[in-house]
Amino acid sequence: MMNRMLPRRAVAWAGAVLALWLPLKAAQAAGERVEVVRIATVAYPNEGRTAYNGAAAVIAGRGWLEKDLQKLGIRLEWVPVPVQSVGASVNEAFANRSIDFAAYGDLPSVILNSNGVETRLIVPGGKGNNVYLVVPEGSAATSIRDLKGKRIALHRGRPWEFSFTRLLEANGLKLSDFKIANLNPQAGAAALAAGNVDAFVALSDAFLLADRGLGRIIWSTKLPDQGWKMRAELWGAKDFVERHPEIAQVVANAYVRAAHWISRDENAAEFIRLSAASGHPESTLRQEYADDSVGWKARWEPAFDAALADHYRHVAGYALDARLIRKAPDTDRLFDARFVRAALKELQLESYWGAPPAAPRAGR
Repeated sequence: MMNRMLPRRAVAWAGAVLALWLPLKAAQAAGERVEVVRIATVAYPNEGRTAYNGAAAVIAGRGWLEKDLQKLGIRLEWVPVPVQSVGASVNEAFANRSIDFAAYGDLPSVILNSNGVETRLIVPGGKGNNVYLVVPEGSAATSIRDLKGKRIALHRGRPWEFSFTRLLEANGLKLSDFKIANLNPQAGAAALAAGNVDAFVALSDAFLLADRGLGRIIWSTKLPDQGWKMRAELWGAKDFVERHPEIAQVVANAYVRAAHWISRDENAAEFIRLSAASGHPESTLRQEYADDSVGWKARWEPAFDAALADHYRHVAGYALDARLIRKAPDTDRLFDARFVRAALKELQLESYWGAPPAAPRAGR
């Protein structure tokens, strides 16, 4: 009787884990046993504990992935990465094979693959996060043109650099038209507050400056029809994914499940509360999500679509032009959409975000 009362999604989820268990056991019997899966993600100290952001906060908090891997005899290890050095830290970890997966940004991922360390995009991170341009409260600047020749705080090589350069291109400007101070977000915010720079390229910390009367936002990627948001996705080491697709599927299922959970309106408040463990007030996070051209549900859709492919082609082109890389990778080959397709089917979410778009040409 109790089995008949189980929700259909719960039954489907249990069946999915069982389906993955059988080929995994066969691989382990062949001498390829995996004892631990290591996932790098942005982390913050919070009252003596480690707090994560985004999907990782939900997955770790609810224990989904840890439990599913335990059923397969595999231990989950979260590898915390400080926000000040996400791209460099993750790229180094992928290069020395100390991690198997990582949730991090677009530009560092392209840089890594251009250097011959191959990874694959396993689960897209929705429609992206916003980037802001902040000036001191007393500044007369109202647009990027007003800042030509001025000093701007920008952390080079981070995902929001690409978003900012799209703004420059749209206005006929280049990075060389400004005096760029290569500062991490914390240092950039402090420099703006102290009057040491004329503008700061920021994430949601822009609202902290505005709420304290220290800064004013004059531009953001919330504007419609730009496609300039910064992106962060779940990436997997190519060799690990190819050797252990069953494990990659378990990980992908958890991230797709988290995207679905976050996207439901009734969970928005709890997700914001979880995200506030990063040190940002809930009011700041609510401002980040408010008045956006992308709706809440759509924001979290893990879609391999034409917009994703176009975004990464532009990122690679920018990295090459900016001499961050010597050779641009074929970005279409970085996508491995099979895991999201399978996850949506197994979790009965194929029509949740609407009919799936045609996937871009991918490596698989």
